Amino acid sequence: MAFCRVLEAEGYSAMGAASGLEALSALRAAAADESSRFDILITDLMMPFMDGIALLREARNIDGDLVSIIMTGHGTIGTAVEAMKGGALDYILKPFNLSVVAPVLARAMAVRHLRRENAALVQQVANRSAELEAANRDLRGANKELDAFAHSVSHDLRQPLNYIIGFSEFLITEKPGALNAKQKEILGDIHHGGNHLLRLTDDLLQFSRLSQHALKKEDVNMESLVWEILRMMQSAEAPRKFELHVGPLPNVSADPSLLRQVLVNLLANAFKFTRRVATPVIEVFGQIRVCEATYCIRDNGAGFDMANSKRLFSIFQRLHGEEEFEGTGVGLSIVQRIVERHGGTITAEAAVDRGATFTFALPT
Repeated sequence: MAFCRVLEAEGYSAMGAASGLEALSALRAAAADESSRFDILITDLMMPFMDGIALLREARNIDGDLVSIIMTGHGTIGTAVEAMKGGALDYILKPFNLSVVAPVLARAMAVRHLRRENAALVQQVANRSAELEAANRDLRGANKELDAFAHSVSHDLRQPLNYIIGFSEFLITEKPGALNAKQKEILGDIHHGGNHLLRLTDDLLQFSRLSQHALKKEDVNMESLVWEILRMMQSAEAPRKFELHVGPLPNVSADPSLLRQVLVNLLANAFKFTRRVATPVIEVFGQIRVCEATYCIRDNGAGFDMANSKRLFSIFQRLHGEEEFEGTGVGLSIVQRIVERHGGTITAEAAVDRGATFTFALPT
C-alpha cells in the first residue's frame, strides 16, 4: 500500500494486490480492453501460495508484452537474478529507495513501449504479407484469365468470325435474286455465329467486371432468394414440369447481387442440363458447418465425366458440345470467382447421365 502511494505521488497509476491470484485476476480483467492494460508488474519474490516467479510466468501468458520487476531482500538476490533469467526485467531491493526505483521504472516503461511498438510492427508486417499474398493470388488469377482470353481470341472468338466472313464472301459471289435454300441456311449460320459472338462478348465483359465490383456484404435470406429464382426459371421453362425440393437454407453474410449471380448460374445449369430428362428433379439444400455455411444444388440431368472435372471452372472450357447444350463456358468461372472473392470454395461431383451436384461454402 505504501509503495502504491509512492508510485501515485510520482505520477503513476498503481493498483495493489494482496496475493498472486488476486494480481492475475486484475491482469485478466485489464487485458480485456487495450486501453486498460497494465504496463508493469512489480511483485515480491517470496509470497504464500504463489511465489513471484510463478506469478511472473502466469502474467506473461496473459500479456506477453508486460514488463515484470521483482522485489527482494538482500538475502535472495541470487534468486532474483534467476527470476530475471526467467523473464523479469530487473529487481528492486527492499526496503525500496525512490532514487533507485525511479530509473528502474523509467527503463521498464521504455522497454514496454518498445515491446508494444515491436508488436505493432509485427502485426503490420503480417497484414502487409496477407495483402501481398492476396495481390499475388489476384495476379495469378489475372494471368490465368489472360491465358484463357488469348485462347478465346485465337479460337472461341475467331471461329464465329470466320463463319461470318466466310459465309458472307460466299453470298457475295452468288447471283442476285431470291434466296435459295442453301443461301438461307448460310444466313442462318451467320446469324447464329453473330449471336454466339455477342453472348461471348457479354460474358467476357461480365467476367472482367467482377474484380471491379466492391463487396457489400449483408445478411441474405437464402431460402427466399432461391425460391424467387426457381419460380422465375420454372415460369420461363413452361410447359416443362419440374420436381423442385428446397431444404432449410441458412442465411449468410454476402454481397446480395453477386450471390444472386452464383445461384442464377448454377440453377440455370440445372434447368438446362435436365432438358432431356423425362422427370427433371432439382434439389437445393444447405447446412451450417464449422465457421461456414454450405449449399448444394443437385440435378438428375446429363452430368459429366469426373475425369474432365479439372476443366470445369476454367473460363471458356465446356464439357458438352454446343450441339448438345448451348453456352459459352464462362458461367461456372464467374461462379467460382464470386465464391472465392467471398473467401469460400466450390466443388462439383457428377456422373454421365446421372446428374451433377455443385457445393459451395461461404464463411459465416
